Amino acid sequence: MTEAISIRPPPDRPTRSPELDEVTLARAQRGDLRAKRALVERYQRPVAALVSRLLRGQADPGLVEDIAQETFLRVFRALPTFDRHGPARLSTWILTIASHRAIDELRRRRVETRPFDPTAFEVPANDRADDSAERKMLARLLSDAIDSLSPEYRAAFVLREYHGLEYAEIARTLGIDLGTVKSRLNRARSRLREALAEVYHA
Repeated sequence: MTEAISIRPPPDRPTRSPELDEVTLARAQRGDLRAKRALVERYQRPVAALVSRLLRGQADPGLVEDIAQETFLRVFRALPTFDRHGPARLSTWILTIASHRAIDELRRRRVETRPFDPTAFEVPANDRADDSAERKMLARLLSDAIDSLSPEYRAAFVLREYHGLEYAEIARTLGIDLGTVKSRLNRARSRLREALAEVYHA
C-alpha cells in the first residue's frame, strides 16, 4: 500500500468492530487497494484505541497515529500469509501487531510507570449535584491507576476490559500462557481496587 492513511486517536470508549467479510479479506490478501482501504476503515478505530491506551500519558496524538500507521503497514506485509481458517480472528491478529508495536515503543523509551497518587483526588460530597463531578473524578482515577501498571499488565487489562478479548486470545496476542494472562489480569484489577480504596478511605 503506497498511500498514507490518516488514523486519528479514538474517542474515550472504543467499541469492537465486526470482522471484515471473507470476500473483502480475500481481495485484500491479493493486494486489492479498495479492499485494503476497507480493512483499514474497519479496524483503524480499535487499533488507534489500543495504541492510545497503552501509551496513555506517554505519547502525543502524532505518535499514536504513526504507530497505528506502522501497524497497518506491517499488517499488509504479512496479510497474504494470514490463515482465514486459523484460530485467530483477523481483529485479534491485527491487535497483536498493534500491541507489540506499542509495547516495543514503551520499552524503547524506558518509560517508568507513574506511581499512583491518591492525594491528587478529592471525593465530592454525596449529593446529586456532585454526581457528574464524581463520575469525572472516577474516570480520571481509573485512568491514573491504569497508568501506574507496567506495560505488560496494562496490555492484558486493556485487551480484556476495553477490547473484549477472551483469555485465550490475550494469551496468543501477548505470547504468554493462559495462567500468566489470569495472573496479570488479577494483579491489574487488584491494583485498581486498591486505588479506589486509597482515595475513598483516605
